[in-house]
Amino acid sequence: MRVEELSSRAGVSVDTIRYYQTKGLLDPPRREGRVAWYGDDHLRRIRRIRALRSRGFTLATIVRLLEGELDGEDAALVEELSRNRWTGSGAPPTGDPDQLYTLAQLAERTGVPLPLLKAVEAEGLLVPRRVGAEDRYTEEDVAAAGAGLALLEWGVPLSDLLALARRHHAATQEVARQAVVLFSTHVRRRPAGTDPVPAEAETDRLATAFRELLPAVHTLVAHHFTRTLLKAAIDHIELVGSEAERRLVFEEAGRILASDASVEP
Repeated sequence: MRVEELSSRAGVSVDTIRYYQTKGLLDPPRREGRVAWYGDDHLRRIRRIRALRSRGFTLATIVRLLEGELDGEDAALVEELSRNRWTGSGAPPTGDPDQLYTLAQLAERTGVPLPLLKAVEAEGLLVPRRVGAEDRYTEEDVAAAGAGLALLEWGVPLSDLLALARRHHAATQEVARQAVVLFSTHVRRRPAGTDPVPAEAETDRLATAFRELLPAVHTLVAHHFTRTLLKAAIDHIELVGSEAERRLVFEEAGRILASDASVEP
């Protein structure tokens, strides 16, 4: 069939067909002189692309899926998410910040398959809040799941993401243990020679210290990580990027740094 017939049968414009070709989503037609001929394979591919696009997937993700660049784990995830996807921009809807979820409820809330959440939790990337004897998750975990999906959609392989999570978890655990030791040594234990105080007053002092120090540590660590990540990105782009890429990264880094002070911990 000629491109006009393919356009009619597929329900897309001729320009869209040519755009898919430039993006590597559609094979070139067979040519006889100046006439381009398309076949049923082209029609099936366009219908597949449209189905995935209707579910909100980016063209970059569709290319990887159709070309077989996703491994089995990633491909299964894409297919699962195509049935349970957030609407709109892909960000999760805003819910009650005090709402708590089990892991199964978090899976339902986000549309992320429960086995994947279990794998992410096992790697330490998803840390539950202990409520009594139960583990529970919050709206912040919903947002974290959305961030993870964004990485997958931009082409980060699931296996590599989990490997990075393992390294991050190990390093973070060690830093957290050292922070707890510092708190116990310099805050929890009263200096030698100080007068004893009632147990209730001491408990109130420690609670106040914890409430004030935890946000301070959070701000310090988040600020340092953001600055370190930006520096690593800039250093990398300076080595391998084009002039346009360097300019865009510098502009974006400046925007993030300019808004850094206004971000609440």
